[in-house]
Amino acid sequence: MSASKPKAFVTGATGFVGSWVASELLAEGFSISCLVRPTSDTRNLPPKGPDVEWVYGDLRDPGSLAKALGGVDYLFHVAADYRLWSPRQGEMLRTNVEGTRSLLEACIGRPIERIVYCSSVAALGARDDDVPISEADRVDTKTLIGEYKLSKYLSEQVVLSYSDRLPIVIVNPSAPIGGRDIKPTPTGRIVLDYMKGRMKAFVHTGLNVIHVRDVAKGHILAARKGRPGEKYILANKNLLLRELFGILEAQTGIPAPTLRMPRSALVPLAYLSEGVSRLTGKEPLIPLDGVRMANKMMFYSGEKSVRELGLALTPVEEAVRDAVQYFSGPEYMGRSGVKLS
Repeated sequence: MSASKPKAFVTGATGFVGSWVASELLAEGFSISCLVRPTSDTRNLPPKGPDVEWVYGDLRDPGSLAKALGGVDYLFHVAADYRLWSPRQGEMLRTNVEGTRSLLEACIGRPIERIVYCSSVAALGARDDDVPISEADRVDTKTLIGEYKLSKYLSEQVVLSYSDRLPIVIVNPSAPIGGRDIKPTPTGRIVLDYMKGRMKAFVHTGLNVIHVRDVAKGHILAARKGRPGEKYILANKNLLLRELFGILEAQTGIPAPTLRMPRSALVPLAYLSEGVSRLTGKEPLIPLDGVRMANKMMFYSGEKSVRELGLALTPVEEAVRDAVQYFSGPEYMGRSGVKLS
């Protein structure tokens, strides 16, 4: 590792957002070390080199974390179990909450200049109307639907409990979209399913979309300009689901669905889908938590990040186009592919 460059330790660099944080750090002149589990898919990781180190360990192994934090100037904790369904109840809580606690414990007493914790707007709750949620709003815990949202909220509480001992800044990305969504994430799944012609109807719901590259840049800006103990929502444009489908139609040429389906019609389909998943162990096509979330508007304001951090935002159309381009390859679409409009 270069001695003249600031060193950043990144958890979750094998994943979607984490891989972008890692690449943007390199572009900004950092040297990085990436926490890698022995079983991780490493396709998203930057290759090993003078400024890139792979450190094998696990958030649930405190010994591996203590070793990995040696000589670190900045910590970016991006790793999280992000799913709308898990075959094993409590798994996301153990990874997201207890893993975060273990990492912060390992940071105590170390001269780390700044810790950036990647939370989520999922931890901020949702509303019935279309008023965007900001950092100043009180979290309505009744809207924390599903284990993932609950785990991110509880993780934030853990992080805040350490803010008097560690220089921690929290960022809350909305729904990131773009390339390298390897799994894909639930938002990427919407794009991929649309491209495969699986979206035959829409429900009246909304979400906030942001380019994943902007999320990564927001992490670095938070490390440089963020105030310890503060939250910063990384969000761009609030869209109704049908508006997102309109953007996808324009870029793929695949007609957007015109049939509006009542949310209540999805509930029995979701129960059936999850029943099949319990037998097969495979992710349900229609997660029940996803249907329950559709009852809320997931609109958020990123104005604080723009004002205080100086975050510049990429047009959402470009973010969607990058996601479509990524998913157009044979790995996701088979031989058919998708021709961009």
